[in-house]
Amino acid sequence: MTCLVCTWATTWAYGEVSVKDPWVRATVVQQRATGAFMELTSTEAVRVVEVRSPAAKIVELHQMLIENNVMKMQAVPALELSPGKTVELKPGGYHVMLVDLVKPLAAGDRVLLTLVVEGKDKKRSQVDVNAEVRTMSGRSANSTAGSNQDHAAQHKH
Repeated sequence: MTCLVCTWATTWAYGEVSVKDPWVRATVVQQRATGAFMELTSTEAVRVVEVRSPAAKIVELHQMLIENNVMKMQAVPALELSPGKTVELKPGGYHVMLVDLVKPLAAGDRVLLTLVVEGKDKKRSQVDVNAEVRTMSGRSANSTAGSNQDHAAQHKH
């Protein structure tokens, strides 16, 4: 069974970062890139300064924006998290771009994402997120309302 609204938190010296409903868009044959999405909340002002994944050779924070009536995607150096304010990474907005995928990603697969979070003191911590691969529409391969599955998020110094 798959959890449709999974939440876990990682706590360290300067607060807690919560990750809710992480997922990665499934790919089709020959597709070399995809996006990862989730909701992030922090108890302290921090920045997500990097994302890593063994599923792709290049992993970047991106945002979609409209410039001269043209939608563009561009990398951003960091994603600011304000205390108590949820930042949604979603299609058409901020998201994680996985480029030069190691292999195709099918609905139901799992992808490890490591968020590198930096506090005001410049100290960094990692939040490991186990994201489900979902269909193009964002639906779970086993979408059943109310189902649950254990997920792991671990904090590393």
